[in-house]
Order: sequence, then C-alpha cells, then structure tokens
Amino acid sequence: MADGEKNKGLKGTLNLPRTEFAMKANLPQNEPARLEGWDNSGLYEKIRAARAGAPKYILHDGPPYANGAIHLGHALNKCIKDFVVKTKTMAGFDSPYVPGWDCHGLPIEIKVDEQLGGKKLEMDPVAVRKACREYAAKYVDLQRSQFKRLGVFGRWDKPYQTMDFPYEAKILEAFYGFYERGFVYKGLKPVYWCSHDRTALAEAEVEYEQHTSPSVYVRYKLTSKPEAIDPRLKGKDVYTIIWTTTPWTLPASMAVAFNPEIDYVAMQAEDGVVYVVADALQEATRTACSIAVWTEIARFEGAKLDRVTFQHPFLDRSILGVNADYVTTEQGTGAVHTAPSHGPDDFATGVKYGLPLVCNVDAQGKLQNYEGMPFDGLFVQKANPIIIELVKEKGALMGRHDLVHSYPHCWRCHKPLIFRATEQWFISMETPVLSPKEGTAQTTFRQRALDEIAGVTWDPAWGQDRISNMIATRPDWCISRQRIWGVPIAVFLCDKCHEPLNDEAINRSIVELFAKDGADAWYVKEPSDLLPAGTACKSCGAVMQFRKEMDILDVWFESGASWHAVLETEPELSFPADFYVEGGDQHRGWFHSSLLCAVGMRDAAPYEMVATCGWTLDEQGRAFSKSLGNGVDPVDIAKRLGGEIVRLWVGSVDFREDVAASENLMQRVSENYRKLRNTLRFLLSNLADFDPARDSIAFSAMQPLDQYILARTAELDAAIRRAYDEFEFHRAYQALNEFTNTDLSALYLDVVKDRLYTYAPNSAGRRSAQTAMWRIAEAMTRLIAPILSFTADEVWQFLPKVEGRPESVHLALFPAIDEIVPGSVERLEKEWEQLLRVREQVNLELEALRNSKAIGKGLDAAVTVIVTEGSPEQDVLVKYESALAEFFNVSQASVQAVGASKDAAAIVIEAKVAGGTKCERCWRVVPDVGSDARWTKVCGRCAEALDAIGFSDVDGGAA
Repeated sequence: MADGEKNKGLKGTLNLPRTEFAMKANLPQNEPARLEGWDNSGLYEKIRAARAGAPKYILHDGPPYANGAIHLGHALNKCIKDFVVKTKTMAGFDSPYVPGWDCHGLPIEIKVDEQLGGKKLEMDPVAVRKACREYAAKYVDLQRSQFKRLGVFGRWDKPYQTMDFPYEAKILEAFYGFYERGFVYKGLKPVYWCSHDRTALAEAEVEYEQHTSPSVYVRYKLTSKPEAIDPRLKGKDVYTIIWTTTPWTLPASMAVAFNPEIDYVAMQAEDGVVYVVADALQEATRTACSIAVWTEIARFEGAKLDRVTFQHPFLDRSILGVNADYVTTEQGTGAVHTAPSHGPDDFATGVKYGLPLVCNVDAQGKLQNYEGMPFDGLFVQKANPIIIELVKEKGALMGRHDLVHSYPHCWRCHKPLIFRATEQWFISMETPVLSPKEGTAQTTFRQRALDEIAGVTWDPAWGQDRISNMIATRPDWCISRQRIWGVPIAVFLCDKCHEPLNDEAINRSIVELFAKDGADAWYVKEPSDLLPAGTACKSCGAVMQFRKEMDILDVWFESGASWHAVLETEPELSFPADFYVEGGDQHRGWFHSSLLCAVGMRDAAPYEMVATCGWTLDEQGRAFSKSLGNGVDPVDIAKRLGGEIVRLWVGSVDFREDVAASENLMQRVSENYRKLRNTLRFLLSNLADFDPARDSIAFSAMQPLDQYILARTAELDAAIRRAYDEFEFHRAYQALNEFTNTDLSALYLDVVKDRLYTYAPNSAGRRSAQTAMWRIAEAMTRLIAPILSFTADEVWQFLPKVEGRPESVHLALFPAIDEIVPGSVERLEKEWEQLLRVREQVNLELEALRNSKAIGKGLDAAVTVIVTEGSPEQDVLVKYESALAEFFNVSQASVQAVGASKDAAAIVIEAKVAGGTKCERCWRVVPDVGSDARWTKVCGRCAEALDAIGFSDVDGGAA
C-alpha cells in the first residue's frame, strides 16, 4: 500500500466533526419558516402554560402609534421589551406580554382628511371615524407583522388597542373617575394651540425647535400723572418700552407688567423724551433702540408703576400698569406687554386685575374683530409685518431685528404654536386629596404624584429628577381636543346655564353604552336617547335641556389610562406593573400621563420600575433623516441580513444611552453573529455520537482542562444572569463575546481538538471533552435565547437528546450553576489562572522558535517548565503535569524543579524542537511512534485508539 493511501486510511479513523447544523445561517429565508412553526405550534401559549402558577413579572407595553411602518426606534424598544420578558420567563417567572397600539388622535385623522379631501365635508362624524378606524387597523396589522418578524413573542392575536370598544369604555370610566371626584373643570385659559391642526395641545405634545421671530421694541406713552411715580418726572413726556417676539399679540395688549421689587430708572434722551426701563437692562435697551445718549433723571421700584396708565401704541385703548413677579431682568426691558388671552402668566395677571380676557384669534390662527385694521383676518405670522409697519407709522417702533430662538412647535405637524385662550377641560393639579402617609392630612394631587415618583426605581436615576421637575412645574392638564377621532368627553351641558351634568348613574350608563357600541354611540344618539326622562340640571333646575360636549379626550389621557384598561382588566396581568420602558421623551408623555391617571384614580404609581431608552442616531451622532439618507430600516435589515442581526445589534448597545446604527455597524454585528454561530456549530459537530445518558462523565472524573472550562462556563452563566437581572443586555453580549473568543476559540476548542479527533470514540478522555462541550452548548443555548431567539431555538433542535427536554429552548429555564459545576470550584479556577500565566510565557518562547524557523507549529516543540522547588507554582505544575502538553498545544511538556536562587525567576520556560518522530495520525512528535508493530507510523496513543476501533493494519497485517 502506498504512503498516500495509508495516510488516507488513517484520516478515516479520526473522529472528525459532523453536523447538519448549517454553517451559513440563511436567516432571511429560515427565520420566517421558524416563525411559522412557532405560530402553528402555539409556542407563546405553551410558554404561558409552562409558567402557570409561577411568580408574576409584568412588563406593560407602552403603545406605539398605529401610523406607518416601524422604524429603528420601534425595533430597539420592542426588542428590549422582548429581552426583558424572555429573561424573566427563563428565570422562572410568569411574564406575559400583551402588546398594544395607540389608535386615536390627530395624525391618523389628518391622514384620513388628506385621503378624503372635500368628501369629508359631506360625511357625518361616524363615517369619518370609520375611515380613521380602518386606517389605524391597517397599520396595526402592518406593525404587528414587522414586530413578529423580529422574533418578538407576545399575545399578538389579541393585543390591546385604544380604539377597541372595551378600551374606549375604560378611558371614559377613567375620565369619570376624575370628574366625579372634583378633579375636572371647564374654563377659559390660554393653552398651546396648533392653528394648522385646529386643536389645543397639552405639554406632552409640545416640542421645541429653532424658529426665527421678529423681535421688536415698542414704546407706550404714559397717560397718568408722571409725578405720581416720582416728583422729578413732573411735566415730562414719559414712555415705557416693551419688547416682544410676537408682534401679532400687540392688538390684544391690555397691560404692561413691571416687577414690584426691581429697580427702574427714568432715562431722558437728547430730545427730552423720558423712557422708564429696568435699571439692569437700560444699557441693552438703549443699544437695541439706537438711542445715542440718555441720562438718568429718576430711580424707583416697580411697585411705583402699579396701576399707572399708558396709551396703546396704535389702538384707542388705555393700558394699565400692573405688578407681576414673573418679570425678570434676563432679557428685554423689564416692562412686559400683557395680552391675557395669549399667555398663562398674562392670563393670571388679567384675572387678578380684572382685564378683558377675550380672545380675538380664531381656531385657524387668524386675527378677528379688528374691523378696519389692516391685519384683520390675517394669520398671526402674516400679520406680524403688517403690525410692525403700523407701529412704525404711529411712531412707536423703537427697534427691530430677527431673533433665532427655541420656540414651541406641534409635535405632530411641526408647525409653530400659539397661546390662545379658549374654553377647555382641565384636570387641576392642585385638587385637594388625602395623604395616605399622613392619615387624614390634606395634600394636593400634584404633591401625591411627586410622592409616588420617589417610591419608583428609575433607570437611569436622572429620570426621577426629570419627571419630578415636570410634575412640579406643569400647569393644569388640558385634556380636551377639538377633533373627531378619539373618545369624546361624554358630559352633558345645560342649554340654559351651561353647567355640566355630573351624575354617577348616568355616567355608568354611558360607560356601558361605550363598552357595547363604542364611542361612536356618542355621535349617533341624542341627549334625549341617553338621559333618563325628567333629568334636571342640578344648577338651574332646567329639565331635559341638555347638549352633548363634542370635544374629545387628549390621547395622552387615553394611553395614560392603559394600566386601568389593560392591567386591571386582563386576568393574566396585575396592577401595578413591575416594569415600564420607553424613550426619554416619555417623562413628559406616557410615563407622565400614566402616573397622573394612576395617582388620581388609585393613589399609587402604575409602575414599580421605569427604564428609559436613548435615541437612535447615525455613527456621526446625527438623527436619522430622509434628506441625509442616513436611516437604518429594521425591516430592510431583517430582509437582507436577518431579524437576528437587528436583535443582536440591540443586545450589543446600552439602550439607556443614545445608540449608533448604520449599514456598516449592522454588517459588523452580522460578522460577530457569524463567529458565534460557527462556535456553536463546532460544539454541535463534536457531539454527533454523544448521548448524555450513556456517555457523560461525572465532573470529578473529568480531565482537569474540561473541569476548568466548565468553571468558566459557570462564571459566564452568573455574569449573564446578573446582567439580565439588571437589564444590562450589552454586558451579557460582552460577556458572551469574551467567553466565545477568549475561553473557547482561542483556548479550549483549539486545545481540545487533538483529544476529540484522535482518541478512541469511547475513551474517557474524549467523553470528558464531549461532556464539557455538551454542558457548554446547553448553557450557551439557553443563555442566548432571549437575544438570539431564532438561533438558540435552531441550536436546541441539534443538541443531543435528553429525556424530558422541552420542545423549544423558549420553554426551558436558564441553567442553574450546579447543572454546570457541582459546588465550589474557586480553588480549581485559581490553579488554572496560574497555569494560564505560564501558558502566556510558553507562547512567547514558541513564537521565538517560529520566528527563527526552528518550528512551524506548536506540535513541533517540546517544553520544559523550570520551577523553583518548594514554590506554590511547583505544586500546581506538578499536579497538572500530565495535562500541560495538551494545554500548551505542544507534543511534549515536563516540569523540572530546581533549587532556589536569589536572581532566578520563579518560573523559566525552555522550548526546543521536540525529539522523536511525527505521528502520521495525530501529528505529535513523540518517541514512541512505531512502538506497536502493527502500526509503524503512529504513536502508542494512536495505536490504542486504532485497536479500540478495530482498524486494519495499514501495512497489510490484520488488526
């Protein structure tokens, strides 16, 4: 037989890896098939059944808006939630996930408006609402399919939707919960108003963007006696100067406000005119108004200006001087023009001083009731230049320039907002309530909300200060909107005295109606159909003279009541939730409204813990935008690279911070996935002939290196479980990567190949390695399942069969430490840490030999470890001497003890070319090649393996 044929025959005796687990994942093709299998088998329902009776862990889903396809922020959010639910489930909790959607509101109604066009004017409200419902349902279906495509588990066949009839009834029930207890009032107040969408907005619906405004300085002539302010002003021509960036509010100007405690100065210009401004701002005002020189002639506190009078700069109107502590010296002139219908502070001052509160700006943002004036009928922004020109013509314009500043915009249409005084429904933040912590002592709704915030765990911790500051400073909650698509504020108003009817029995009947027929019923039925016969107004006594309120509730109230509609309704859920997680903007959104709704109704926060996600940005830290073309579409990534890549990207980032994403980063994540998959494949491929029930080795009987790698696996288990418990998924990812690359690929799997491939299949040494690899694969598969849900379940099907194993990894629990190692292995790990340091020294010597061309591979070398006699290192090295050749990946290794020397190192490595002959089967260079006459080309160890498998003599002799 020729040498080549002999070698080919020897290769056939090796235990080479074999598995049907594919090297190439083909995720875009295989993931949908696995999803279909999960659906067909009812996997989510089986998980719920498997955890029945276990302690609950409730993550409550913040509802995304049912408008358009999902974006990367959605994917980040939903994957984090999926990680939480799956980690808690595999930790032994019953953690159901009920996804939800926010279906009402302005964006959907606007889209439907665009689709219907002029046709909408001919449609009744119910028909418009039907079109909105169909639009929302379309995108619920789309987003549901996209979330499922990412491997997110949940009760997708029965999510909660704010447009479902039972949910609409619960929203109304929540409103009545406030209304019946005196939290709610209807009143005239300035509110943020979107002229484009023609509706009021709440604080949570306001975003600040850069805006260019006309900045003007306007003088108001003093009409009351100057000497009443200060004797030195007698006979003087006196003005004050106001500064504003909203010239369109000047027609509504009713007063000029001064701070009573600020020092004001009367400055006389060269033409003799005197101007009253704040002392701290007099130089800035002079410069802005292009006054060359002026001289102080009097000084007094702002209290002196209370109830003086001025002339309006272009209207026939007397303007009152008032005192207000919100006037500051940060900017402007220290004199603030006051339009009560266009600002909260102005309105409060108007009420205090009895000023007219009328609003002459309509719902479209157009000025009205100014007959004969050039700005009458104009939109406020278009009126600005006309009003400025009018002020100039009247000789009242002192200065003008453009100012770029942060300005409130509508979060939906991104148009600038105005303040507009209208009748709206509010929840008072100052409603008196009883404090449970102080018995019967009274506190306020606002303070109770602040108290509850302190009892919640906020992650990151700054979330507590952020939401606390927002609650502490927010105005009363404007809960009414002037639209159709939402839940109406189902209140009856008296036609005679306009007072609202508040009757608990009637309220209950409307809730029941909504639960049966939905909120559409409010638009179909007349008050006479809904009210009991003889219903009388409790204020004026008028009988059956009522109209329906047609404003709808703020959508933030709707989603903020989700704990009531979902947690308190679904049998598998409970109040309060253990966990809420959403973006950082939700401290003024869903976190905020949920807190207020829950404290108002249940006197408790709806959550035990709140976590915050950062923003998704590109690699340069820029927000995604169509114009920049820097967006990353998770649907596209799933289609090209796999949903698993999106999931692994989410797992790789600290979601609490702003996170970067790009095509380049996704490709990098894909490469990391490939490496991990190949590691898992290598483990599986060496377990093809391994039956745990038959072949596994007890830990105490395993090879030392195998014991060590299991100790490291136990550490990995603890590290990942700890990271999961703290929702630090990126740390789990890092721990997994380090273990895979350092402990497995660079060390254990590289070293143990010789034992796996060349030992007899049933030898104790090989079964020891296989036992370690089986336990590693078992542990890794379960530990990665929450993040790599597709891959873990695929690996699960290829693991050696074990009696009683669940059909899916997602039905399993995380591995307990004692499943991996029995008892403490601290001493073992310390010993191997010493050996690892020795290995580093050995590698340096081997590298020197390779560089000198003395050897090619490590198996060409022999290593002697010279250790000081009596040293701690000697005990460890001698104990593991038989394992060192394998551990160093060389053919021969020995330990030599020498006497102590003052200058000698504790350990010295001698590496040289191994003496002996190269075994043609295992490639080690050893002196016993040919020691068995039947196989003259192989070493004694390989001869034993050949004998064990009954291999024929390659030289022609019988085995």
